[in-house]
Amino acid sequence: MMDMENGAAASGSSSLIADFTGTQKAAILLIALGPEKSSSIFKHLKEEEIEELTLEIANTRSVTSQIKEAVLEEFYGVCLAQQYIAEGGISYAKELLEKALGEDKALDVISKLTASLQVKPFEFIRKTEPSQILTFIQDEHPQTIALILSYMSPAQSAMILSALAPDRQADVAKRIAAMDRTSPDTIKEVEKVLESKLSSLVNQDYTIIGGVDAVVEILNTVDRATEKHIMETLEIEEPELADEIRKKMFVFEDVLLLDDRSIQRVLREVENSDLALACKSATEQVQNAIFNNLSKRLAAMIKEDMDFMGPVRMKDVEEAQQKIVNVIRKLEDAGEIIISRGGGDELVV
Repeated sequence: MMDMENGAAASGSSSLIADFTGTQKAAILLIALGPEKSSSIFKHLKEEEIEELTLEIANTRSVTSQIKEAVLEEFYGVCLAQQYIAEGGISYAKELLEKALGEDKALDVISKLTASLQVKPFEFIRKTEPSQILTFIQDEHPQTIALILSYMSPAQSAMILSALAPDRQADVAKRIAAMDRTSPDTIKEVEKVLESKLSSLVNQDYTIIGGVDAVVEILNTVDRATEKHIMETLEIEEPELADEIRKKMFVFEDVLLLDDRSIQRVLREVENSDLALACKSATEQVQNAIFNNLSKRLAAMIKEDMDFMGPVRMKDVEEAQQKIVNVIRKLEDAGEIIISRGGGDELVV
């Protein structure tokens, strides 16, 4: 167990970086680790994360040895916590960290880590038939239903959302979109009720759930009638949310979900200049899907336009792609094309 003197030192070092953002701490950590180790870490990061960290490192003029030590100490504590959690869960990690770092430091590390852990409660629900879950939750408060659906797979959530009464569907969808973080106490209470009904044992902790992306995944999987009803209701009650959801529900690359006849129908509504710009950053697979549905002469002309325009702004490309996405959504709403979402049998031959 850490003695009082070491505990006070640890507490003091933590206060040095108490006001630092996560990005600032990450930048200082990479500086402290040196170029070779930092380059290895960059290989595992997303492009936008690399850009953000590179900018932060460039803006970091000088770092004292005390601050470097504090960041390394916090990083070490988080690494220990993750290892212990993987070995035996939160309680086990807390017990070992208290022995290694002291009680106060252990609580600090655990609280920071569990705020971003992707530890998923309701594991038993994801392994249960949606029809069985529906029996237990259909009469619950919409907020409780939204919480549970946020933890399930989009396919399971879609089945349950479709089976709810029409007047509850949009309400639940809206609550999923508005959800950010849910406290352990709330999750524990909901799990406790379901645990007694389904006789399952689960663990819980803070986790980031729900949000617009979650409801988009669910709506992309539900049947078209349910999706349309929910979106029409949200457009009246929450127009900004509806617009945000609609923009995310179909992206340009999803043109691969269309059959050849649908792609040809869409292309008749698209300006050649927008098509050339939209294809500028598209994958080869997406480009082929489009060019294969154009005449050879027109496809060659579009390719020439792409080469001739040279480098273009990403913003312009995205705007052109969004125009095409809007055409696709308009034609789908009019029933002229069908998007194969993979959520069930949509075509009857």
